[in-house]
Amino acid sequence: MENKDFYEAIKKGTTTIGIVCSDGVAIGSDYRATMDTFIASTEAIKIYRINDVLGITIAGGVGDAEYLVKLLKVQNELYSMDEGKPLSPTSATSLLSLILQENKMYPFYVQLIIAGLNKGVPEIYNIDPLGGYTKESKFTATGSGSLTALGYIESIYAPELTTQDAVKHVLKGLKIAMKRDAATGDGTKIITITKKGFKEYTKDEIEKIPK
Repeated sequence: MENKDFYEAIKKGTTTIGIVCSDGVAIGSDYRATMDTFIASTEAIKIYRINDVLGITIAGGVGDAEYLVKLLKVQNELYSMDEGKPLSPTSATSLLSLILQENKMYPFYVQLIIAGLNKGVPEIYNIDPLGGYTKESKFTATGSGSLTALGYIESIYAPELTTQDAVKHVLKGLKIAMKRDAATGDGTKIITITKKGFKEYTKDEIEKIPK
């Protein structure tokens, strides 16, 4: 394995959060990637748009995760051409689950959140490195700071939360994780997916979110 590949494979450490809302889903992550105690990047992208109704968050090995994201984007293009509609969270989860299960001998070092709308219905799935997955009816979190973030999200969750309400809780959950997890930090990225589409909050918009 080349040095670059090895370096990418062990960059890890993060907090990602996903919340099922009454009108869609809200997901968020930090920007820090670590290599042991070294902060390898302060600009790591951990949320990706697959299509207007589907997003994915990544935690774990950067190289493994980015490969799966690229593969999912290609599959979405093929599916859209064949079926005339975008890949849904359910279909994306089934596909990734099969890929991860087929590679148990040399597993992808990842934990993923698949989030989006399936025929207008909000869905979130949590996928482990061996292809096991859980459909989350409320919320989930992954990464080294997930335990801290989950404690907060569980305390505020309500089924009637809108994406607009959930965004401020995703932000606070990430900030709480940053205080306790050294591998989480360097800002926040927040996405919502509703019937209006895929929205990424700008830095200015995040700064204006009520604390």
